[in-house]
Amino acid sequence: MYRVWNFVANYSLLLITGALIALIWANTDLHSYHMFVDYPLWFNDWIGADLHHWEEILGEDAALYGHAETAKVLTAHYLVNDILMAFFFAIAGKEVWEAVILDQGSLRGRKAATPLFATLGGMLGPIGVYLGLALLLGPAKFGEVANGWAIPTATDIAFSYLVGRIVFGAGHPAVRFLLLLAIADDAAGLIILAIFYPSGELAPVWLLLSAGAAIAVFLLFNRLPRRLDRHNQLRPNSTWVRDKLSFWPYLVAGALSWFGFAQSGLHPALGLLPIVPTLPHADRAFGIFAEAEQYLTDLLNHAEHLLKHPVEVVLFLFGLMNAGVAFSAISEPTWLVLAGLIIGKPLGILLFGYIGAHTLKLGLPEGMRTIDLFVIGCVAAIGFTVSLFVASVAFDPGPVQDAAKMGALLSFFAAVLSILAGKLTRVQKQDG
Repeated sequence: MYRVWNFVANYSLLLITGALIALIWANTDLHSYHMFVDYPLWFNDWIGADLHHWEEILGEDAALYGHAETAKVLTAHYLVNDILMAFFFAIAGKEVWEAVILDQGSLRGRKAATPLFATLGGMLGPIGVYLGLALLLGPAKFGEVANGWAIPTATDIAFSYLVGRIVFGAGHPAVRFLLLLAIADDAAGLIILAIFYPSGELAPVWLLLSAGAAIAVFLLFNRLPRRLDRHNQLRPNSTWVRDKLSFWPYLVAGALSWFGFAQSGLHPALGLLPIVPTLPHADRAFGIFAEAEQYLTDLLNHAEHLLKHPVEVVLFLFGLMNAGVAFSAISEPTWLVLAGLIIGKPLGILLFGYIGAHTLKLGLPEGMRTIDLFVIGCVAAIGFTVSLFVASVAFDPGPVQDAAKMGALLSFFAAVLSILAGKLTRVQKQDG
């Protein structure tokens, strides 16, 4: 139990705390909560939410902040969701990158085939349930809620991994299957965010800044030192760059890449992703959340461990800034998101996992039963963090967004359903 509690403390407790504070605050004094979330930190012409959109959100309260006419306003919400959350997505991107690129990567080869196929079902199932039920609400309501179709596709890696260990035990092959599925789900989620949820009018030419920053930092601070060190086992140039410059060139490149994303119309929280593959990395990975990775000396893992505690604080702020929803906001979008997650996820993963494992004969890991796919689907129905993020970009601030966020928050109770499903299907826990 110590290891499980340590995991909760490291990856989940601050986020839950922030979300609970936000819920209590919003249901005690909703006005002061919104004044806090949309507090203007900087009126400027470069970074932040559109000024007029911010004025519409605050209404008469916007007049409380005297300011010159500008194009943007950097609010507390924008700082957390669009800037600081970029570091969270960078860590997620790092895990996906290693899983794909390394020879021992978890998303390479036959071992990943069935989880990848199940991931497809874990996305199509929720989309089908969400949109199908939305159609039953009538054309007007469908048009109002349809853009939230991606909210129930998300799987919260941290919470799902925790619950998976509780249901199956740390040594059960289903836990690794779940982890592969969650990583693949994250990768697909990043693509969905980039393609379907731009933050403004698209201006793709700005992506040249992101691409240029990534190429430049890779060539100058990764490729060139290694090339100069050919045939020299002491690696003096690479060592000098690592010891003297460390991650700073990549941080500068990341800032440029982030700005390119922000100006291009793509969601800026994804702005660090082009820089992640440019960092020197080890030839092997021990897997997401693996404590053994702290002993790897490559710059990519070093940067991840430097970010670990700051990102925990960011997740606390994310919960605080996004989970403040009045319980009175519960309405149709809440149930659509929940149905997509709690019904669509388990059925989609079971169906596609069965087709992959048996019809296509891709197989299941040794020691894992077909019915375990359903339990994995219940665990994967915990959308929480990523679902909350998608809800914040799928809808404009207002009743529909609040209702959708409530659905994402309530998906946490899929943990209870997962434990019950494990009991009913007689999962044999395997500690390890």
